[in-house]
Amino acid sequence: MNNKFDIIVIGAGHAGCEAALASARLGCNTLLLTMSADTIGLMSCNPAIGGLAKGQLVREIDALGGQMAMAADAAAIQFRTLNTKKGPAVQSTRAQIDIDAYRSYMKAVLKGQTGLTILEGMAEDFIIENSFIKGVKSTSGNLFHAECVVVTPGTFLNGLIHIGLEHHAGGREGEGSSEGLSRALAGLGLKMGRLKTGTCARLDGRTINFKKMQAQNGDESIRPFSFRTKKISLKQMPCHITYTNKKTHEIIASNLDRSPLFTGIIRGTGVRYCPSIEDKVYRFPDRDRHHIFIEPEGLNTIQYYPNGISTSLPPDVQEKIIHSIEGLEEAKIVYPGYGIEYDYIDPTELYSTLETKSVGGLYLAGQINGTTGYEEAASLGLMAGINAALKMKGRQPVILGRSQAYIGVLIDDLVTKGTNEPYRMFTSRVEYRLLLRENNADTRLADIGNRIGLVSNELLDKTTKKKARIDGEICRLRKNRLDRILKRPGVSYRDVVTGGKESVLTEAEKDVVETEIKYEGFIARQLREIDRFGRIEKINIPGTLDYKDVHGLSAEIKEKLGRMKPVNLGQASRISGVTPAAISILMIYLDKTRKMKKRHGAAV
Repeated sequence: MNNKFDIIVIGAGHAGCEAALASARLGCNTLLLTMSADTIGLMSCNPAIGGLAKGQLVREIDALGGQMAMAADAAAIQFRTLNTKKGPAVQSTRAQIDIDAYRSYMKAVLKGQTGLTILEGMAEDFIIENSFIKGVKSTSGNLFHAECVVVTPGTFLNGLIHIGLEHHAGGREGEGSSEGLSRALAGLGLKMGRLKTGTCARLDGRTINFKKMQAQNGDESIRPFSFRTKKISLKQMPCHITYTNKKTHEIIASNLDRSPLFTGIIRGTGVRYCPSIEDKVYRFPDRDRHHIFIEPEGLNTIQYYPNGISTSLPPDVQEKIIHSIEGLEEAKIVYPGYGIEYDYIDPTELYSTLETKSVGGLYLAGQINGTTGYEEAASLGLMAGINAALKMKGRQPVILGRSQAYIGVLIDDLVTKGTNEPYRMFTSRVEYRLLLRENNADTRLADIGNRIGLVSNELLDKTTKKKARIDGEICRLRKNRLDRILKRPGVSYRDVVTGGKESVLTEAEKDVVETEIKYEGFIARQLREIDRFGRIEKINIPGTLDYKDVHGLSAEIKEKLGRMKPVNLGQASRISGVTPAAISILMIYLDKTRKMKKRHGAAV
């Protein structure tokens, strides 16, 4: 067996798939080590990709040369644009996914990727020399050598599954957990914590009375996730909406003593914005009902996902809950929902490249970084795979700024602020969300993807021509003073433009033109803010700086900066407890240091 690689990726979930593909596509001999090749790209929870803010992440992954958007388009059975009644800054796409089609697609892509080897096995320990990673050891005793390792274990790190008051080890129902890898990470001195997530019961669709529910159809005009997708091929399906009721809530309230969440058995912190149904009923006693979205898991399966009733209550209680809901009176449970606890690493242990500060060449991505969600995991996996490959090639890493991408905000939030609960991306976290829209992700990021080596010259050329068409049409409208009309409330691009000119642009391009003109003033203001705040982002902090030498900083701030190791003043300013005064002191110190080096003839 060949046991020497450039890069090893541990885990084949959404983070692992993106990391492995990016690494191999950038010319690195890559090993993907997974517990089971059958579960590559498996959607463990809800059968959907995208959603509020998550749709932006998916489009950015695509613009940088990642795979998730293409896989989602190939497996999508319903598309919906969310927040259509609100402004374009907060609109996002969500797609229901055929989970078997998604897994098959992603597995085929990985197996067909040149330079990528897929092996079944479980990593147990790391090979480390002088604080640099040199490979991993599997539970079977095999040694695999590499200069970079990307760890993407999902919920498998010391995973513990809870169903009622019973619990057993597992990273996903029917699969084992990874205790050895968790011990190995703890042995590196990395700060660790415990988080909790959960999933719903799966229902037999043949036993659901859809006539009692409200049908929820997808968009008639479909906008794929990927800028490379030409058409959506799978049949589109409806979802359905029903609700919990007073009886449902009474059943839950009377059984809280059988909940591992309320009896203290589960100690990990759960997802604030996606709580279990028992948590919702407890926290919101005045609510007389909660939405449940009945979502199909695919075209060729009987299974449906009742989104909104995630729970770790015992199976008999789950059955009573489900049967109390309109349309689910006779519903048969295929398998019950459960809660799961798992270990994660405090993300402040990472640089913005997602490399650990304590071990060179060791990268972490996905839920191990404290995130929740397929899209967040895939974003981190892509960036970890890119930066590991660039490190192998002696190239500069890629760090996206907060004004460049949602991915930049995601990573910056994690590594500067950390998290003590599962982190989920929201549009409200993004300062410049009017600039970082779904519909312009390609024109924002394709050139970066091209410079990295993941976006072809041909695709970049198409994106450049698209931007030229958009800019040209905006100039034409301004020249003819049609932009003034378009800025009026209720007036659309299609109302303003007549004749042959309209056919020059695609529907997506028309939307970009309309947004750029209607929100011109707001966009200009955000650009000025970026310019103003961007000045301190450009002031880099040497990695060798000893903050003890910076007079005027408090001992607490020196300790925080020394531990967090920010790469520039902007990042330093976002660390909790670092004051504006401290940033001013640090700016003066760095300026003096640069001037001294210049005087002594040193390179700045």
